[in-house]
Amino acid sequence: MSHATVFRMLTRAAVPLLAAPLALAACKKEAPPPAPPPPEVAVVTVAPASVPESYELTGEVQPYRRVEVRSRVDGVIMARPFTEGTTVRQGEVLYRIDPVRTAAAYRSALARYQNAQRTVARLNPLLKQNAVAQQDVDNARTEFEGAQGDLAEAKKNRDDATVRAEIGGRVGRTLLDVGARVTGPADLLTTIDVLDPVYVSFRPSAQQLLQWRQNPNARSLIQRGSALKVSVTLADGSELPRTGTLDFVAPSLDASTGTQEFRALFKNADRSLVPGQFVRVRLAGFARDSALAVPQRSVQQALGRQFVYVVGKGDTAAARDITPGPWSGDRWIIDTGLVAGDRVIVDGAQKVAPGKPVRPVALVDSLASRDSLSSASVGAKAPAARSGATR
Repeated sequence: MSHATVFRMLTRAAVPLLAAPLALAACKKEAPPPAPPPPEVAVVTVAPASVPESYELTGEVQPYRRVEVRSRVDGVIMARPFTEGTTVRQGEVLYRIDPVRTAAAYRSALARYQNAQRTVARLNPLLKQNAVAQQDVDNARTEFEGAQGDLAEAKKNRDDATVRAEIGGRVGRTLLDVGARVTGPADLLTTIDVLDPVYVSFRPSAQQLLQWRQNPNARSLIQRGSALKVSVTLADGSELPRTGTLDFVAPSLDASTGTQEFRALFKNADRSLVPGQFVRVRLAGFARDSALAVPQRSVQQALGRQFVYVVGKGDTAAARDITPGPWSGDRWIIDTGLVAGDRVIVDGAQKVAPGKPVRPVALVDSLASRDSLSSASVGAKAPAARSGATR
C-alpha cells in the first residue's frame, strides 16, 4: 500500500473525530444563559395612622415694645449724652434742647401768675367791705386762673427741653444730632426697643388657615394661649433652645396679602433674637388622622415629577406618581397617589425597572421608623425629594 493511500485513509477517519467537538461547542454557544434572580427590595406596606405633624413658616422678630422719641418743643439740640445702640434706663436724659426760649417763656408766665395772685389777694378783703365791685373781683380771679394754666404749660415746655427716655431698653441710631434744629413732635429723634421678651410674627397662607379651621383639633391650637409649641431656627441652622407661646392672632385678614398675622412671645435674655431678623418658625402639636406616610428615602424625583416604586401583582415593580405633603420625622406624608395596602419599595429602588419582577422583603427598620413618629415633628412642604432613576 502506497504512502498516498495511507494518508487518504487517515484523513477520512480524522475529519469526523474533529467535527464532533466543534459541533458540540456550537450547540453550547447557542443555548441562552439562565435568567438572573429578581432583585431583592425592602418594602413597607402603607397603612393609615394618626401622624404628628408640624409646619414651618418664615417669621420676623419684632420688639416687645418700641417707643419713638420725639421732642415736644422746638429748638436747637445742644447735647446728646447717650451712646447709640446701648441700653438706657427709664428717665435717662437723651437730648437737651436749647432752653433759652422756653426758660424766658416760663419766667414771663411766672411773673404774670404772681401778679394775678397778688391782685386777687388784695381785692378779696375789699369785696367783704363792699369797697370793690364784684365784677372786678371776678375779672381778677379769671386772670389768676388763666395765668395759673399758662404757668403750668410754660413749666412743662421748659422741662420738655430736656428729652428723657420714656422706657428702659435698647436705644437706636439718632436721626438728629447736636446742632440740628428740632421743629417739634413731627421730628423723630430716635427709638427705644424692649428686647426681652420679643415677638416673632408669622403669616400662614390662606390655604393653610382653611385646612386648620376645618380640623377641630387644629382649630383649637391656633388660638391665643393654646398648647401650640412654637420653636425658632436661626439663619445658621441652629435652633433656639427655648420655645415660645402664641400671644396674638389678628382678628381679620390683611386685605393686601390675604393672610392673617400670628405672633409668638419668646424670652430673649441672651439677645439671640434681634428686631428685623428673619427666622424659620416651626409649629408643633398638630396631628393628621388616617394619614399615609412612607420613609423619606423611598420618594424619588425625576424630570420634575415625584414618585415611588410599588410592588404590584405578581411581585412586579411599577412607578407611581404621588403628591407628597409635609415631613413627619423620617417619613413623608403622602397626600395623593397611594392607598392603604400598597407595598412601597424603600431600599433597592436603583435595582428595579417598571414591569420587571422583584423579590420583596419587609423593611427591617420599618417599626423603628414608625415609632419615631410619636416624638418627631413635621416640616412644611419638604424642599425636594431625592433624585432617582428615570422611568
